[in-house]
Amino acid sequence: DTLWDLAIAEVEKRENPDDDGKRVEVWEKSILFMGNKNGGKTTIILRCLEREEIPKPTLALEYTFGRRARRHNTPKDIAHFWELGGGTSLQELIRIPITSNNIRSFAVVLVLDLSRPNELWTTMEKLLQVTRNHVNKILTKLEKTDPEVATEIKQRMRNNLQRDHPDYELVDPFPIPLVIIGSKYDIFHEFDSEMRKIISKTLRFVSHYYGASLVFTSKSEKKARVLINHLAFGYDKSKSVSVDHSKPLFIPAGLDSLSQIGPPPASDSDIGKMRANTPLELWKKVFEKTFPPNTFCDLQDTKDPAQDLQYAEYEVDVMRAQKNQELEQYKRNASKSWKEMDFDPD
Repeated sequence: DTLWDLAIAEVEKRENPDDDGKRVEVWEKSILFMGNKNGGKTTIILRCLEREEIPKPTLALEYTFGRRARRHNTPKDIAHFWELGGGTSLQELIRIPITSNNIRSFAVVLVLDLSRPNELWTTMEKLLQVTRNHVNKILTKLEKTDPEVATEIKQRMRNNLQRDHPDYELVDPFPIPLVIIGSKYDIFHEFDSEMRKIISKTLRFVSHYYGASLVFTSKSEKKARVLINHLAFGYDKSKSVSVDHSKPLFIPAGLDSLSQIGPPPASDSDIGKMRANTPLELWKKVFEKTFPPNTFCDLQDTKDPAQDLQYAEYEVDVMRAQKNQELEQYKRNASKSWKEMDFDPD
């Protein structure tokens, strides 16, 4: 057993002294939160864990956890929460929390800032593509080492949509459970109604295509907790649906359809001029015609963690400053020595 397994067993023993050695199964899940920088990921996590804390900027990849008991005097279930900072700039870190050991109990929450529609598709596409590629690599390995688990994971995602659903053969489910959260709905609600309709329909299509749940949320909206608590602690999955574009959307996986979503929000002539190989590509072209993607680079805006005040340590910072001064002096001396060298023109 690993140290973590031993710790869980010890906690169970203390919480159930009269258990006669019987092991009670503990629900243990992992969730990765990713999305736009400053999109509200930390706030959503704290709200789910019912923590009254002031959110701090997320640097790189951060971890926290929550524990809940399903009923009185039973072991508490555990949920591991990972949060990827930096928007798309640190997307390679996605492979750290998602491993072959926890893939069966892993889920992803993609938080998209509705107030920045010009960044929406690029952020969504990059993060989901990197995540999907990594998960597919794990599944390919599992097909050789543990084919039953690989088959189970693939079949589970197909089960989000009933076989008699008219879109069963038209969608491409994400390989692990996915929830898409549109954050900052309070700002989004002030947008022009036509803009809101285009964004809402597009995200409905993307969510349905990937077999994901979709919810719009703001600081006062708590529906996102319902979906996340279902992933993290196995709480009942809500069957309520809200598809009214004038209100926050709430659509659990498998409860939407292409017929209800309708065609891409563009004229037939515009759609006819667009070259697309897949429905997803067509929706992308239509969306980006209204909201051209920003030519931004998250990496340029990523702050140096060493300069962040929340990680300040006096002794370390003093030594670092001294070493930086020594480095600059070395560079100046080296520059002088190069200039003073007499090179033979021959």
